[in-house]
Amino acid sequence: MSSTREQVLTNLLNRKRCTINELAEAVNINPISVRHHITRLEADGLVASEEERHGVGRPRRIYFLTNSGIETFPNRYFNLSNRLLEQLKEDLPTKMVNKLFTKIAGSMAEDFARELNINNLSSEERINILEHLLTEEGFTVEIERQGDKFLINETSCPYYHVGKDHPEVCILDETLITTLLGTPVEQTQCVLDGDSHCTYETSSIIEIQN
Repeated sequence: MSSTREQVLTNLLNRKRCTINELAEAVNINPISVRHHITRLEADGLVASEEERHGVGRPRRIYFLTNSGIETFPNRYFNLSNRLLEQLKEDLPTKMVNKLFTKIAGSMAEDFARELNINNLSSEERINILEHLLTEEGFTVEIERQGDKFLINETSCPYYHVGKDHPEVCILDETLITTLLGTPVEQTQCVLDGDSHCTYETSSIIEIQN
């Protein structure tokens, strides 16, 4: 792998999602050369892309690492996370472990809710905030509305590698979604079950009262 390709992968790991021009500026080469490297990385299954709306005009194309791309980097933090969770599950009963994950996720969601003052926001505004926060956490998210139902599709997950051995981590994003939207959601698809992506569904958004 060339040094430039390594720099491209490293920038995508650190910044999560980038355009060709952002990558060109980061690695200090012209966009045409970056596009050449990106094409090879996509062919190798290390990078994927999708269109993203950005203000007025045509959508822009955003590039991000696939799970295979993430796996090209040292996985010491995955090993540490696995060791910590294994020890936790040895010392505590399953019910307590799940309760701990729910508490952590609830605390994260409450911090976000307090900081953003979501109590007076509409359902659509909450959905937009949720999409932004999940993206910041490292998810690749697509949210669609079907009648009175919202579908939250996560096409990539930052917890995937840990979740393969410890599926309890799914409690984190489920609780985060539930708290920010103010209504329970149902997980109908999960990558840990062999699905292509995770999907959460809700039939309506219940406004939280002050």
